[in-house]
Amino acid sequence: MYSVNVDDSKVITVSGGKHQVSYAVDGSLMNPLEAFYAVLASCAAVYAKKECKAMGVSAAGIRIGCRPFAGHGGPLTLSRFRTEVSFPESFSTEQRERVLQAINECAVKKIVQTGADIAFSVSETPVTVA
Repeated sequence: MYSVNVDDSKVITVSGGKHQVSYAVDGSLMNPLEAFYAVLASCAAVYAKKECKAMGVSAAGIRIGCRPFAGHGGPLTLSRFRTEVSFPESFSTEQRERVLQAINECAVKKIVQTGADIAFSVSETPVTVA
């Protein structure tokens, strides 16, 4: 479960299990939409690292750049998301292709692409006093 205790500060801290992540509404930290784009970039890196490990090569020196492009509906619509990967010269053509294919399998990207059938609900929960 993920939870947020809302207050009047500009920082939003989300707790999930034993981890926390913070966002901001004033530009001092990423906002949730920026974090969503960062998650796509992070997912690409996870898949690149896993493929490098499977090939027995170091992932050091790989650079992944991601750029979202807004759709006709403005900045809250995403029409394209470009991922560009740079490799160290030591990577062979086959290794580069394997890493690019692995990145293409990013689970987060797949969820976005397939338009997961998610039922969202918002409801009130009574406050419990300990």
